[in-house]
Amino acid sequence: MRILLNGEPRDLDDGLTVEALVRELGLRPERVAVERNRLVVRRAEWATTVLAADDVLEILTFVGGG
Repeated sequence: MRILLNGEPRDLDDGLTVEALVRELGLRPERVAVERNRLVVRRAEWATTVLAADDVLEILTFVGGG
């Protein structure tokens, strides 16, 4: 299936969850926020939120520093 991830098309396996995508991308879950179709996905729901074709995702990474 194809989604739009941070403005770029990306092909993914069917049935992939938000949690699995974050892991696949090599991101640290405690450092990111995920928006799916303009709605924030709460971290507690990542494991049960299955992505669908044509979803639009934004993944924001928090960076510390001064």
